[in-house]
Formats: sequence, structure tokens, C-alpha cells
Amino acid sequence: MVERLPTQFNEATNRTIELIDVLWLKGNSILAAFEVEATTSVYSGLLRMSDLLALQPNLSINLFLVAPDDRRDKVESELMRPTFKLREKPLASLCGFLGFDSLVEKLKGIQQLGLASSLKADFLEKTADYFGTDEVS
Repeated sequence: MVERLPTQFNEATNRTIELIDVLWLKGNSILAAFEVEATTSVYSGLLRMSDLLALQPNLSINLFLVAPDDRRDKVESELMRPTFKLREKPLASLCGFLGFDSLVEKLKGIQQLGLASSLKADFLEKTADYFGTDEVS
């Protein structure tokens, strides 16, 4: 946990970053951004992700929407909305879905194997569902 977020961006970007639920940082670099949508609108979290990419089009970070597994179809349908789908890089190919139950199950397995301390961000890319036509490598 950090007390202050990195501030290397312009004011509009910093305001957007402050609204994102969780950031995975390495020093001052943002490795991943997470919107957790347990009870709130899926759309608002995706909109913040899209805003961040619009403000910083060259920013290369992993984006994830985390929600109950039963909201998977809702996440997919929102990602297919024209505002997200018709971007130069469709948000569906950049933002992965992480279902609560699936994620917790995998993390428990990792803990049981004693591998939690060596967990890296690419684990999330391999765990997430992507709905875009471009596969994340």
C-alpha cells in the first residue's frame, strides 16, 4: 500500500487514476489497474478504463474488471458496446474479466503450493477472460 499515487501524468489523467479501485504498482510505474464491480454498474468501471486509455494512448498496462462470476455475460455485453468496441484497440481485447470465485479458487491453489510469494502480474493475464478478437499473449 502506498499513501500517494504516482503523479507523472497530467491533471486529467491523475484524476482518472484516483477513481480506479485498485492499482498494482512497481515503484512509480502502474503495472495493472482493476475495477471491482460487486454491486455497482459494470459500465462505469469500463468507462474509467477507457478514459485512462484515451488520456494516455501510449500507456501499456494490464486492465481488469473483477466481478462475481455470474456477471461475466454482463461484462462481455458492455465491452461489446460501440463506445468500447470501435476504439482503435477495442477495450475487450485489452481489459480482462476476473470472476471472484474463479480467482479465489486459483489463488487458494497457488497458496497451497507455496507459490504466492513468486506471483507475477502475468498470472492475471493467463487467468482472465478476454472477449475481444485479439488474443492477449
